[in-house]
Amino acid sequence: MSDETRPGPGQRDEQADEAGPATGPNPGETGTVSGPSLREQERPTVLHQILSGSALMSVLAVVVALLIGGLLIAFADQDTREAATYFFAQPGATLSAGWTAMTDAYIALFRGSVFDWQAASLAGMVKPLTESMVFATPLILAGLGIAIGFRAGLFNIGAQGQIIVGAIAAAWLGFAFDLPPVVHLLVAILGGVIGGAVWGGIPGALKARFGANEVIVTIMLNYIAVYLISYVLKQPSFNPGRTGQRSPAVAEQATYPLLVPQWLWPENGFRLHWGFVVAILATLLVWWLMERSTVGFQIRAVGANPAAARTAGMSVGLVTFITMVIAGALSGLAATGQVLGTEGSLTAGVAATFGFDAITVALLGRSRPWGTFFAGLLFGALKAGGFLMQSLTATPIDIVLVVQSLIVLLIAAPPLVRAIFRLPDPDRPRRRPARAATTEVNA
Repeated sequence: MSDETRPGPGQRDEQADEAGPATGPNPGETGTVSGPSLREQERPTVLHQILSGSALMSVLAVVVALLIGGLLIAFADQDTREAATYFFAQPGATLSAGWTAMTDAYIALFRGSVFDWQAASLAGMVKPLTESMVFATPLILAGLGIAIGFRAGLFNIGAQGQIIVGAIAAAWLGFAFDLPPVVHLLVAILGGVIGGAVWGGIPGALKARFGANEVIVTIMLNYIAVYLISYVLKQPSFNPGRTGQRSPAVAEQATYPLLVPQWLWPENGFRLHWGFVVAILATLLVWWLMERSTVGFQIRAVGANPAAARTAGMSVGLVTFITMVIAGALSGLAATGQVLGTEGSLTAGVAATFGFDAITVALLGRSRPWGTFFAGLLFGALKAGGFLMQSLTATPIDIVLVVQSLIVLLIAAPPLVRAIFRLPDPDRPRRRPARAATTEVNA
C-alpha cells in the first residue's frame, strides 16, 4: 500500500473492513484475504432462500395463486364482462357474476379431481381421485429426483430428457421380449431406471470432471432426447407400421397391474395402477436415503457448503455424480409409470410436460420427500380437474397453467408472500433492546 492510500493515525481502512479481517499464521501478522467476505458468507443464496421456507409458505403461495387465478376466471367470464359495463350503476351485479364464475370453476375443479357427488354411481364419484393419482405418479417420481439435486445444490433441468430415455428403454424391454409375468415387469422397470440413470449421469460426470454447468448440459440433453425418440419411433423394431407415432403395445405381463382390478369392481373404469404404490415406496426410500444414510448426509453437506464438505474429506465430484445418477434413475422410474401403466406403449409425447412440472413440484415441496409427494398430488389434481372445469364452465384450461406458474413465482419470491401476509423474515437478525445494549457497553 502506498503512502497516499495508507490510512492515517486514528483512521480506519474501509476496504479492509469491507473485506473482513485479514487472516495469517499468527494473530499479529497481516495477510491477504482469500475466499468470500464475511458479508457474503452471511448472505443466504437464492436456492437456500427458496428451499429453506416452511410448509406454511408453500400453503400461502398456493392460496395466493388460487385467489389470483379466481380473479382471472372472473375476468374471462362473459357474464362478468357484460355486468362490468354498468359497474358504477350496479356494482353488486358485477361482483356477484364474478363470484359465481369463480366458485363454479373451482367447484368443477374439485369435482374433477377429488370427488364428484353428482356422478350416477359410486365408481363415478371416486374416479376423479384416482385420475389425480394417475397424473401425480410421474410428477412425484420425477419431482423426487429433482428434489435430491436441489438438496445437493444442483439445478437438474433434465428430467424431461431422462423420462424420455427411460421410456425408450422400458418400452423396448416391454414389447421385444417374452418373459415370465413378474420377471418381465421387473426387467422393464429396471431398464427404465437404468436408462434415466445413464442420461442423468452424463451431466453429473461432466460437472464433476470438467465443472460444466449442469443447467446448460441438462437442457441440451433434453433436446437430444426429443430428437432421439423421434428417430427411434421411425425404426422398424419400434414402428412396424411405419407410422412414426406409436410403438407396439407392451406385453401384458410387463405392465403395472391395476390397483383396483376389473374382476373386483367391474364397473369402476379406473386407470390407477401399481405405479402409484411404487411412487409411495420411492418416497419412503428417498426419505431414508436423505435423512438416515451416509450418502444422504454427504449430499446435504455438499449442497450446504461444498468447500466445507471438501475440507471434511468428502469427494464433491463423486457426490455430484451420484446425485445426478439417482435423480436420473427416479425420472426413469417415472417413465415406467407412463409406458408400463397409463399409456401401455411408447409415443412421441410420452413425457408430456412432466419433467418441467416436476421442477415446480420439487420447489413447492421444499425439496423434502413427503412435501414433494403431496405437491405432486396437488398438481395431479389440477391436471385432472382442469378438464371438467373447462367442459362445465367454459373456463380456459390455461388458467390451470397460470395457477401453476403463479405458484412457482411466489415460491421463488418468499419476501413477496411475507409482505402480502405481513409475516416476519426468519433470516433477519433480531435487534437487541437498546437498554440491554447500553448495559452491556457499560459493563
